[in-house]
Amino acid sequence: MGIIESTRLNYRVMTLADLDDVIQTENQVYPNPWGRGVFVDCLQGNYECWVVSRGEQTLGHGVLSVAAGESHLLNLCIRQDFQGEGLGRGFLQHLLDRAQLCGASVMFLEVRVQNQVALRLYDSMGFAQLGVRKDYYQGESGREDALVFGLNLDE
Repeated sequence: MGIIESTRLNYRVMTLADLDDVIQTENQVYPNPWGRGVFVDCLQGNYECWVVSRGEQTLGHGVLSVAAGESHLLNLCIRQDFQGEGLGRGFLQHLLDRAQLCGASVMFLEVRVQNQVALRLYDSMGFAQLGVRKDYYQGESGREDALVFGLNLDE
């Protein structure tokens, strides 16, 4: 587990100054990480871009698109040395709350079929599988399917 500076989590809007930490975490966690340009586009496009931190340590990041009463979780990433502490669950709840505050009544997301940790998290938070996107992700040995999930935020 990682060394923490304090026990209090802080959720704050991502800025360009956060991108070095965000990219480092993204590269550590994902086999096909987003590049800096994708995050810059999301920041400039007024997406809901957030970081979670303890003290001065950035522990993770998330990106949410909200439009026309729907939200789409595009990215949720927690540093490997802080995974398993419930940070992903808390951060997901924060993003669900943000989606509702922005007027969304539903959240959608895609997750790699092989990502059992994420699948357990989304299941435990009430998401339901809606379908499969064949060959959606680039995998280490070819393409991987994505499972599509949704959650009604009005319930």
